[in-house]
Amino acid sequence: MRLRVEFTTEPFDLDEAPAHAVVAREVVGSAPLDAVDVGPFGNTAEGGSDEVLAAVQALLRETLAAGATRVSLQVSVIDAESGR
Repeated sequence: MRLRVEFTTEPFDLDEAPAHAVVAREVVGSAPLDAVDVGPFGNTAEGGSDEVLAAVQALLRETLAAGATRVSLQVSVIDAESGR
């Protein structure tokens, strides 16, 4: 099964990326995910279910440890037929 995760971290800072946002980019960028899109108001990534769920766990742990006060995320099934 393929999943898509969409997430944001807060608090926002439009002048410079806060530490938790930098950590979020590092977590997603280093995970074995594809179709990664990082932006100032939202981020998305896709991959196999095991990879996405592991990345979500790391994302939550590491961004909260880096000062995020809120992490909003949505996980969607985009391909239930792939067998994972």
